[in-house]
Amino acid sequence: MIRHQTWKRLTVFALLGLLLSWIVSCGTGNVSNNQATSGRQEVEFWTMQLQPQFTDYFNQLIASFEAQNAGVKVRWVDVPWNDMQSKILTAVSAKTAPDVVNLNPDFAAQLAARNAWLELDGKIPKALRQSYLPNIWQASTFNGKSFGIPWYLATQITIYNKDLCQRAGITKPPATYADLAQVARQVKEKTGKYAFFITFVPEDSAEVLESLVQMGVKLVDAQGKAAFNSPEGKAAFQYWVDLYKQGLLPKEVLTQGHRKGIELYQAGETAILVTGAQFLNTISKNAPQIAKVSATAPQITGKTGKKSVAVMNLVIPRNSDRSDAALKFALFVTNDQNQLAFAQQANVLPSTVKALANPYFQSVAANSSTLEQARVVSASQMKQAEVLVPAIKNVNVLQRLIYDNLQAAMLGEKSVDKALSDAATEWNQS
Repeated sequence: MIRHQTWKRLTVFALLGLLLSWIVSCGTGNVSNNQATSGRQEVEFWTMQLQPQFTDYFNQLIASFEAQNAGVKVRWVDVPWNDMQSKILTAVSAKTAPDVVNLNPDFAAQLAARNAWLELDGKIPKALRQSYLPNIWQASTFNGKSFGIPWYLATQITIYNKDLCQRAGITKPPATYADLAQVARQVKEKTGKYAFFITFVPEDSAEVLESLVQMGVKLVDAQGKAAFNSPEGKAAFQYWVDLYKQGLLPKEVLTQGHRKGIELYQAGETAILVTGAQFLNTISKNAPQIAKVSATAPQITGKTGKKSVAVMNLVIPRNSDRSDAALKFALFVTNDQNQLAFAQQANVLPSTVKALANPYFQSVAANSSTLEQARVVSASQMKQAEVLVPAIKNVNVLQRLIYDNLQAAMLGEKSVDKALSDAATEWNQS
């Protein structure tokens, strides 16, 4: 699903909030195993909350595919966002899952661990796999085996208030977390406002978890045991604890989710918003005066230089009795031409090398809008972009344990060393 109103990470992506943060995924319904009345094979295709905004696009896409594949009929089912996890779990368990499902790698990997998806390495030639961005293809693998085909992407960018930065004496936006700490001090000292907002709510954005990886922290080892109780982990924990204790982060970071960060930026109370490019439309609508003084820059990162991305993919249930037709359709949806067309309509990024190289993502006119400039900034990051949080079982538990213990250290209830140790111990015992 594309959520122009919100975003995990992504989060990108958070597009990808966050999309998509990013960046978004799939849903369900009852699936018939019967052939269509016309005698054609029926492929069931699920997306998540893409209607009505993209109804025309998908109707045309499906019609084009059916015209090229006379023996196949595609039935498109669009499912509400909030229904995704429970419905797809139920459908997989009941063996009523659709033939092609739009998910994200994080959640799809949980079912890949149960052998739910068709393995693709033997089904898709290596040359075709290489037409997708290599780091993005890697995101849909589990234990070295490919379970998904990359589709659309979103990556976070830095949106900053030029007027507020100028008042604080800041001449360029921060590129690293070290820069961000200095900017936070200057903004607070010169304006009394905060530089930025980032949530430490365990059930919300994974941005803090991603920041640890960008700072050089390895979250888990090859056996899935805690690896973050390390010198790099201590430095990363200390970074966030210091910012909070020095009054450089709003107290609401412990209780409010990523939506609060958008609200604060739109109100002119923060100088920086790290989010997906699609939120520029929201800012323009809700806070036109702030939009006028906003500019964009690449995503803030740590010493690794890594950039986060939110990925949407397509998976095919292993038990589908129409897997060949399903695979053909999934590859059609994600080919260069169709990815480019969808990315242009949806304000996201494509996951194929050729589509991303299109001039649409490479340059804009000097008098272009902030949103158009953001598109190029987002695309320029893709060489360094990857899914930063590994596809591991119970990753939501890992995030909760790290966030809970980090909060305890921020509030002075634990030392940084104890917070790290307790989080590692709890993870290894979970």
